[in-house]
Amino acid sequence: MPPEIITLGCRLNIAESAAIREMTMDAHDLIVVNSCAVTAQAVRQTRQAIRRARRARPEARIMVTGCAAQTDPAMFAEMPEVDAVIGNREKMEAASYGGEARVRVADIMAVRDTAPHMASAFADHARAFVEVQNGCDHRCTFCVIPYGRGNSRSVPAGAVVDKVRELVDAGYREVVLTGVDVTSYGPDLPGQPSLGLLIQRILKGAPALPRLRLSSLDSVEIDERMFDLIAHEPRLMPHLHLSLQSGDDMILKRMMRRHTRADAVRIVERLRAARPDISIGADIIAGFPTEDEAMFARSVALVADCAIVHGHVFPYSPRAGTPAARMPQVDSATIKARAARLRAACEASRAAWLASLIGTVQSVLVERDGMNGHAENFAPVRFAAPQRASTIASARITGLENGTLIAQEAGHE
Repeated sequence: MPPEIITLGCRLNIAESAAIREMTMDAHDLIVVNSCAVTAQAVRQTRQAIRRARRARPEARIMVTGCAAQTDPAMFAEMPEVDAVIGNREKMEAASYGGEARVRVADIMAVRDTAPHMASAFADHARAFVEVQNGCDHRCTFCVIPYGRGNSRSVPAGAVVDKVRELVDAGYREVVLTGVDVTSYGPDLPGQPSLGLLIQRILKGAPALPRLRLSSLDSVEIDERMFDLIAHEPRLMPHLHLSLQSGDDMILKRMMRRHTRADAVRIVERLRAARPDISIGADIIAGFPTEDEAMFARSVALVADCAIVHGHVFPYSPRAGTPAARMPQVDSATIKARAARLRAACEASRAAWLASLIGTVQSVLVERDGMNGHAENFAPVRFAAPQRASTIASARITGLENGTLIAQEAGHE
């Protein structure tokens, strides 16, 4: 059987899994599990995926990689279902998938360059993800990802532009820039270019690219150049996902975040004033150590204050070796209940936003099945009749069903 790639976690993992698929396409009876370590639940899901894969294909060779494998290779090596454990650096080397070593995990902190080939992945043959940065220099007290990804390092702008042009020539209509800490792009490169400068070079160097989208951003790193692009560049999609994490200043301080609640609200207000059609997503953690009910209430209020319509809620889970794991913990039942309340607030905000789009005309990138797509603001859209895949359709929104907008075609762009 052909190789199977099982991907958990972030868009960067999705992009890297596409590169792994290319490197292993000639392998037989191979399963690669590309893991996530952002929460304890993500690690549990990785272990469950490994066990399911072994039951489904007992003859296959199972190799585990990704952040969970990088941060705790011994745990996966001890699983009887696992044949090999590969680190985050090694997973981008084709030789790793043919070797006999059971554990191949080097010191990720020693890595100073980007992967040998920039990864890209494809969503329904319409949208492509391009890795422009990897690693993180910040040390938020809850996070193990720097120990899975290493320090921040950037892909040279020329290589990014070349990759984007290649994707446009292959027919892709949208490119998403991905990384671990995308807004930290550039200081390690000659001339120290910013993410805003990279975006300008992409838009200039790939004039046929209709849509450029950004993955998760640190709001404090949105400088004036980048703000101006978000506000005024129509090819840069009006959809930002911000790493906010909490709505309480004391919790943000204990997380070692670099913004305050007022900073988050201020940047969103500026963005919405400059570009009213923008949609805001955010990561928020429920039940961080020492969080009391009043602190949590400020996070719930942040959903409305920042008009968050794409909410990603994470119940806090202690990660071994992180400072937050040594802080006074909130009990698990309270964490679970708070996460449910936060999700309900995000879902209510999203439902009201989607309903407000009924009667509007949206520019929608049609995905592979010809029936579904996403608007520029990343609202999900389903067409009443099939459309041509990988095209951008002008769609009149007529209704809302189960969290998806219903549209009639109004023409193609």
